[in-house]
Amino acid sequence: MNFGVAWEGLFGYVQGVQVTDTIYLSGQLSHDQSGALVAPAPLDESGKPVDFGQMEEQIRQTYRNAIALLSEFGATLDDVVEETLYVLDVDAAFTAGGKVRKEVYGTEQPQCASNIIGATRLAFPAQLVEITFRAVVGSDLALA
Repeated sequence: MNFGVAWEGLFGYVQGVQVTDTIYLSGQLSHDQSGALVAPAPLDESGKPVDFGQMEEQIRQTYRNAIALLSEFGATLDDVVEETLYVLDVDAAFTAGGKVRKEVYGTEQPQCASNIIGATRLAFPAQLVEITFRAVVGSDLALA
């Protein structure tokens, strides 16, 4: 399962794979269908982001891409049991991510385990966030 973006072939991986009832999505980012980064962060002269104001839109587009991939497996965000956000700025991501997650999951408390991890760099200099997903289909959800 792939989007057909250049880096899939360059790095050599697929965007998603299903093993029995579990779907694993590779780290998703905020690219459009042509592979261009949506809402790229402005960079300083050394190529490092200088503003994290684009975090919300990058997270929103990342979820759009994940939803598209999940649909290829016949799944939705309702099937997601775990997600991990890798971010350059935890504070900005916590605020933006909380808002966007509640919107896309359609509830104040999405029923999936979630992790947020600060990173020093992601795949592309203007990229602020990358999210991995694990979904389980054909199983009842049990909450602890």
